[in-house]
Amino acid sequence: MRTRSVVALLGSTALLAGCGGPGGETAPSVPPLVSISTTPTETPTPSATPSTPPTAKVAETLCVRMDQTLVQTTLGVPVVQIQLKPPPAEFGFPTYDVCQLGLSTSPTGPVLRVGTSVMPATPADLAAARKAYDATKGEPAKPVTVGQGGFGTSRFVVFLLDGKLRKVSGPAATLAKYVVLANEVAQQADGLPEPGPLITRPECERGTPAAAKVMGAEAALRRDGQTDVGDIVCGWITKTRVLYTTARRVADAEAVIAPTRKAATSLSIPLGDEGYVDTATGRTLIRVGTGKIVELVPLPAGTADKDDMVKLALATSSLYR
Repeated sequence: MRTRSVVALLGSTALLAGCGGPGGETAPSVPPLVSISTTPTETPTPSATPSTPPTAKVAETLCVRMDQTLVQTTLGVPVVQIQLKPPPAEFGFPTYDVCQLGLSTSPTGPVLRVGTSVMPATPADLAAARKAYDATKGEPAKPVTVGQGGFGTSRFVVFLLDGKLRKVSGPAATLAKYVVLANEVAQQADGLPEPGPLITRPECERGTPAAAKVMGAEAALRRDGQTDVGDIVCGWITKTRVLYTTARRVADAEAVIAPTRKAATSLSIPLGDEGYVDTATGRTLIRVGTGKIVELVPLPAGTADKDDMVKLALATSSLYR
């Protein structure tokens, strides 16, 4: 396994790098492969004490371990930059811990995402991920011979390795190029520290009892985080259920929420400037002003009781005001 010096990347900052989408339903992309809290001075409640270390080294992430020159030449991009701010996890089946490599000098430019499933995986889980992706009717996937096998397109490769699903994804290229990058991920994954099961933020604890009611059980894994613009992401995960809350910034929130407002399955709730829970899927949207949409998403769709989702929205909506 190759390791490379990253001293130059650290500079005078003490920020740490974070380091995955699922085959079917996913969230905006969500937490780091290194289990660290983004608010280290605050302590989660005793019922959700994280098993994460207080500090971690940059070199303990897949994004730092990867050969940046290989990434640059393979994708034909001008630069490759490790993004020190950990992105949220990608919620879905599977849910991935992720890190990112910037592929341009622009902070809003394309990125290469590298993910590791938070749950242990088997060939059956790989097959389920492939089936879920195929159901999206996206670009047809093809099998790849990386790790213990996988599938991919011109934008990503998912493969099984050492009991976890790995995913590398980014801008449009070719399947062959993503196979090259996937093989690099496979080479660098050996010995990577296992993140703790509970990556939590104290702000999310107010929603934990309601989340357990929605899911029918307490979460086995937690993946809380923060978006690039500072909005809180709360995530609760079991083997069969996923629940997360997040927010996205949009140019015209009223236009974005309009289709939900008109949907026959939408039930109005008195939160934000307007809010709705979809009685068919459980997905809940709340508009905050003209530029923010709050999302509360239970997966699989249709497994959550609408009243339980309303209680979760009541418990967490103040995080997004």
